[in-house]
Amino acid sequence: MKKLAWFVVLFIGMISLVACQSKESSPSPAPSTGNELSPLEEPAKVVIAEDGSASGAGFYIAKDKGYFEKYNIEVEFATFGNSDEMLPAVASGEVDVAGGISSASFFNSIAQGIDVRFIADKGHNNEGSSYFTFVVREDLKDVIIDYSDIKGKKIAVSTKNGVDDYIYHEMLKHAGVSTDEVEFVLMSDFGNMMSAMGNQQIDLALQIEPLITQGENQGIHQRFGDATDYAPEAQIAMVLGSPNFLTERRDVAVRFMAAYLEAVRDYHDVFIKGIGDEAEIISIMANHTALKDEALWEQVGVTGLNPNGYIFEEDVKKQYEFYKENGAIQAELDFEQIIDMSLVEEAIEIIGTYEE
Repeated sequence: MKKLAWFVVLFIGMISLVACQSKESSPSPAPSTGNELSPLEEPAKVVIAEDGSASGAGFYIAKDKGYFEKYNIEVEFATFGNSDEMLPAVASGEVDVAGGISSASFFNSIAQGIDVRFIADKGHNNEGSSYFTFVVREDLKDVIIDYSDIKGKKIAVSTKNGVDDYIYHEMLKHAGVSTDEVEFVLMSDFGNMMSAMGNQQIDLALQIEPLITQGENQGIHQRFGDATDYAPEAQIAMVLGSPNFLTERRDVAVRFMAAYLEAVRDYHDVFIKGIGDEAEIISIMANHTALKDEALWEQVGVTGLNPNGYIFEEDVKKQYEFYKENGAIQAELDFEQIIDMSLVEEAIEIIGTYEE
């Protein structure tokens, strides 16, 4: 009998040890808060202004994996020709959610009465693998090695008084080179930058994925350092929310944000942590964006998306001040009103904080 008792104790101990080892080898989920968010009693439609950009990953994954559906939310994607058309639609509530890219004209629209809120992160660079960074011409990669080597060179940037211009100036400051010591080349089309590189018309360019990787594969250019060397917290894009969505449809908005963050966490798991179902997430991204080559998704520097939703608030303000110093903005903005992380905070109370 004693032998039997000893065997039972040993058997239970072995099971416990195996369970612990299994737990340690699996990725840890976000801690549960003990709260649950029930589905809406009636289906609710949320209109998202999205044009198939890679930074919309959270929207696409939440839709295709049923995270919106779980909360009884139906999403509809709407496209606009430009931000001049899109921003008023968000402010009026015709569109509930959209993406905004930092620029002087963007901030001027808000200053002129277009009421939108910044409610979550929609794009920043990941350290060491920025999706929006400088490249150097292939034949100059052994000549332009250090940042100080850019002196006297022709550098293409896609916009003036936009986030591109801001990153360009941050790079110059990091290099210790003045604007008078380089030639700024305004080139609005990223594809044209590739051609200009091939024709040796420019020396460097602030380029974007997947063109960065495609240009490397074609022997046109190489990455030049990384944007996080000098602009580690550059907030490139934000999720915008309609004031009506945040107030009159708050119950829908909180559920929307919870679903969005769940999707962003799947994306972050795959592309940053190297865990999760890579094939599924890449398939979703290829389906919704212009980058259809699934193999290339394994090579590109992907858009950074914060799995906890927060934006780099101080950098947003820093960009605004940069545009003001350039004379591109005259009005004052109240960022305490414009930046609203309350939806993110409420969603995290439900789904827990994502741990790196």
